[in-house]
Amino acid sequence: MPAKRASELARRSTEPTAADLRDRILTATRELLQHRAFSTVSVADILATAEVSRASFYFYFPSKQAVLGELVRMAVAEGQQAAQPWIEGQADPVEALRAGVTAGAQLWRANAGVLKAIVESWGSDEDLRALWLEQMNLFTEATVARIEADPTARQLVGQLDIRAVAASMTWLGERLYYLAAAGVPPFDDEAVLVDVLTNAWTSVLYGHPMPARAKTRRTRGG
Repeated sequence: MPAKRASELARRSTEPTAADLRDRILTATRELLQHRAFSTVSVADILATAEVSRASFYFYFPSKQAVLGELVRMAVAEGQQAAQPWIEGQADPVEALRAGVTAGAQLWRANAGVLKAIVESWGSDEDLRALWLEQMNLFTEATVARIEADPTARQLVGQLDIRAVAASMTWLGERLYYLAAAGVPPFDDEAVLVDVLTNAWTSVLYGHPMPARAKTRRTRGG
């Protein structure tokens, strides 16, 4: 094989693929959001961190908001997966709720930069607003379906608007998870967060608090 041809093939084999470039942009944005507010991160910052060209960035994403949107969808998809045991009625509902709340807390901690960014930005950006309302509605709709399928929960909800009840629980979780991700006491203590949210959900939907054994937690300094 001629040296020129061999050199060209070697160069092509080391060039990043389309998937590589896209992943680098997403990863770079996630890394930046671990330490900076979304409003302070520019496309130029993402380009420098990802080591991609401006042309490459705009080939995959029309804006930094679009990058954030993709990261949010990825995180929410993980959250939906974590909630499946309760949504599908695969286990004891209280235990399934607690497991889902715990997984949610861990998900928010792992994606704190991204999820804080969307919560802090959706009120001032129409596209991000539409995105976040859509994502939260996924949890609300799943909760509505679960309540309607559970005679106990349906009876306890009574004459209340089921969708309003489901939405209130969804947004309560969003707010407390956000406070935890932002390091606001007492919700920065994961055990406290899980206990409070689990108790709220089980009290509203099943008429009793979480099992006593689930309340045992590690106290600060103990």
